[in-house]
Amino acid sequence: MIKSFFFIVRIVLAWLLTMMLIIILWTALTHTNDVAPAFLLGGIVLAFVITGAFSHLRRVRLIAGRVDAGTLANRQRRQIEIPFEAGEAFDLLDAAIRELPRIQAVESARDSLQVNAKVGRPAPYGRSVLGAFNPSTWFGHTRNQILATVTPGDGIGSVTLICEPESGAWSDWFRVDDGSNLENAEAIARAITRRVAERRRNEQKASAQTATEKELTVARLSLLQAQVEPHFLYNTLASAQYLTRSHPAQADEMLGHLIAYLRHSLPRAEDTLSTLGDELERARAYLEILKIRMGARLGLQIDVPESLRTTPLPPMMLQTLVENAIKHGLEPKAAGGTVWIFARRDGTTIAVTVADDGQGFSDAGSGTGIGLKNVRERLRLVYGGEASLAVVANVPAGVAATITVPATAGATP
Repeated sequence: MIKSFFFIVRIVLAWLLTMMLIIILWTALTHTNDVAPAFLLGGIVLAFVITGAFSHLRRVRLIAGRVDAGTLANRQRRQIEIPFEAGEAFDLLDAAIRELPRIQAVESARDSLQVNAKVGRPAPYGRSVLGAFNPSTWFGHTRNQILATVTPGDGIGSVTLICEPESGAWSDWFRVDDGSNLENAEAIARAITRRVAERRRNEQKASAQTATEKELTVARLSLLQAQVEPHFLYNTLASAQYLTRSHPAQADEMLGHLIAYLRHSLPRAEDTLSTLGDELERARAYLEILKIRMGARLGLQIDVPESLRTTPLPPMMLQTLVENAIKHGLEPKAAGGTVWIFARRDGTTIAVTVADDGQGFSDAGSGTGIGLKNVRERLRLVYGGEASLAVVANVPAGVAATITVPATAGATP
């Protein structure tokens, strides 16, 4: 109440002193002592001024829910912290200002991180019946203006927002803005808060979607492994049983390779990467078993430098490429063939290739089966766009599949 009282008294005194000065000047210039009409006109003006001040108080209370020196002022200042880099914060701020009602002109400079705008002032109580005779329109302009500046910080953008009338500060002694600048400042702050919250929701949604895709891919890989391994184990054990009667030494060798294969196939924690060395040992054990079963129809050549064997690699990827080479390349070919596994480092990437000289694309397909689809999807989830799978024709026959991963991998599957 005290602040409201002093606010009204300040405006009334400003108008009263101005009118008294005008009356004194008028009597001095006209040499007349009849000031009654002037006092009558002054009383009418003061009545409208007091009415306008009370209306301003009421509207400010409706907008802000309180009346104090900060809410009553025609000029509003806000300091808003946006948890984005300065460029993103500026884009968000610029969009929020451009969507204000009655926006008339916006000048934005992204390099200097500033936005200037003009905003039409509303007529909350409709057009005044006095029109140009309304004393509240005698000083200053009927528009507001906005100046917003983004100050870069450590991962944030600090916004300084100023909403004020398009007139000098002296006019605040005579005019009220009916809370329009308070309304603009609050509207921009709300728009920024809403946009930040929407951005966070979208990020959480994208993160949840990525996690779901990851779970689906892992489930597909587990299903594929569950379908392949029992079949492989059954055939291997059946072959070992047969060899125990005719070739015990080969049976013993096959079971040794099977043990090595199973040792490297033990389940890993979901967030743990394997290494190229471990995956290579699994693939070698698998191929050695098949060499016993296929005999001279299967050849194997491995060229992987010792320095690259510690390269992080998602489990089962190399195994998938080896199984594809056998299933689609060499088994259908009567004469069989050779599987090559080699790895090379090229700058910041490491390429691991599985090649064969089997049937090739003509009979083996174009490499778009479920196994290769899962490999591509897993690479995307683990490394984003930093890894790839390329499947091309081998020369003179067969297929070559190459996985390329970062040389230093800090990702998790």
